Amino acid sequence: MDIQELKQKMDQANYIYDETLATVLYVALQLGRPLLIEGAAGVGKTEIAKVMASALDRDLVRLQCYEGLDESKALYEWNYQKQLLSIQINMGSQSSDELTRSLFSDEYLLERPLLQSIRSEKPVVLLIDEIDKADEEFEAFLLEMLSEMQVSIPEVGTIRAKSVPFVVLTSNRARPLSEALRRRCAYLYIQYPDMEKELSILRAKLPHVDDRLCAQVALAVQKLRSNEAILKKPSIAETLDWAAALDALGIRELTPDALRQTAGFILKNNEDFKVLEESNHTHECSCGGHCGGHHHG
Repeated sequence: MDIQELKQKMDQANYIYDETLATVLYVALQLGRPLLIEGAAGVGKTEIAKVMASALDRDLVRLQCYEGLDESKALYEWNYQKQLLSIQINMGSQSSDELTRSLFSDEYLLERPLLQSIRSEKPVVLLIDEIDKADEEFEAFLLEMLSEMQVSIPEVGTIRAKSVPFVVLTSNRARPLSEALRRRCAYLYIQYPDMEKELSILRAKLPHVDDRLCAQVALAVQKLRSNEAILKKPSIAETLDWAAALDALGIRELTPDALRQTAGFILKNNEDFKVLEESNHTHECSCGGHCGGHHHG
């Protein structure tokens, strides 16, 4: 696949990209390098892995990171119940050494996302989502796989990749990541889209929605994100939800009333609702008070 084919695949998936993003994706794919994508929550980092899985016609294997994540949830676990049952059945017919060896065979191995991705006969896209939420110990554990495409299991030994996955790691920058991890990855930083890109996303994903309304929604979201009083900045997914909700209600004009009625699709906590209410009391909606009657497109 050359870079033009990759762009065509992303176009077919209605994914809006720029040249830098397309180039980094293509080169990381060609070199077999993991790709670390950083940016605020909701800018579309996870979507890149989904689009690449679609573009490459590969399965998407996802590992959602969280505090306390360990090897048993990320790499492998032994099927203890099955092992115990086997011990009860075979205790009299096998020597202890034979029984022990048999208990740590593939038959009893439960694959978790990391092991599943490198043992797959066909290459997959491996998404390691929100790596910054995992502990530093887990991040260090990942280094062997990211650099060597292999993992070590004490009872089995080293397992090398049958196929090389395209690895995408995402981070919301909740904590700094190690230099060792960064060195092993290609890197992308994604910002919230500007007005033009947000409008392009709305048009691509919701082609049936009135273009004038899309323009008003895109402008309103830009204003909400730039408002320092708004704690949870609207994500791209929430922009799409909001436009779809307005369209479902038959709303063609983003008036302050329409904004108030549908605010639950774009604002996600009580503090931000209060900011919206206060701005309405001063006869200005949170998008600057001008979202109701102008076409910005």
